[in-house]
Amino acid sequence: MADEAGKHIGEVLLSASNISLSFGAVHALTDVSADIREHEILAIIGPNGAGKTSLLNCINGVYHPQKGTITFEGEPRADLAPSEIARQGIARTFQNVALFKGMTTLDNIMTGRNTRLGGNFLKQALYWGSYQRDELEHRVLVEKIIDFLEIQAIRKVPVGRLPYGMQKRVELGRALAAEPRLLLLDEPMAGMNVEEKEDMSRFVLDVNDEFGTTIALIEHDMGVVMDISDRVIVLDYGRKIADGTPDEVRANQAVIDAYLGVSH
Repeated sequence: MADEAGKHIGEVLLSASNISLSFGAVHALTDVSADIREHEILAIIGPNGAGKTSLLNCINGVYHPQKGTITFEGEPRADLAPSEIARQGIARTFQNVALFKGMTTLDNIMTGRNTRLGGNFLKQALYWGSYQRDELEHRVLVEKIIDFLEIQAIRKVPVGRLPYGMQKRVELGRALAAEPRLLLLDEPMAGMNVEEKEDMSRFVLDVNDEFGTTIALIEHDMGVVMDISDRVIVLDYGRKIADGTPDEVRANQAVIDAYLGVSH
């Protein structure tokens, strides 16, 4: 199908059905179902504690729900580790920047290629044979990502020296290095100023458009959500209360009551 702007939205890429997740007496998610379609940008919103990050954690294997199923590319998925799910084509960024602060921008983004680097431990340790050739090929792709994200000037700078907004951009680059079919972004614009948010919004749109990457993101800035999303899912107290276009969600009274405040 296509949205109003003519953008093609494909079939369901990932389906989470009737997901329930509890930590003792705390119900993080209760019977939540959500589809993510090929080539769309899906925003997941809701008040603090609504279960947004818990849902992403279930999708990429950090948590294993007590109830429900997750299907990716038409195949039911077992309880896999995050590294195995990354190899399937799902990459992730986090609320708090999770970079190697003493390593350079280039080296941090190169770590995103780990799931695709071949060779055994001995070849890696000796930088020998096919592993050496593979790494050179991977480095070419990483340099393209650096150019795409316009961070050439900081490619050799340890990320611990970078401003927070730029660290977020490097983390995006590391996720892109895995060449994901589905990219999960957990508050990619948290802590950014207006200019940094505009830059990150542009990169998210370009990743979706130029790479064809499907994106599901958590974001609290409602202006950003309404501007860049094709569809919005709303969670409240671990339950899904709305699922629709930005305009539909903006007009939904349950959403207004739970999250957006009084309608004007």
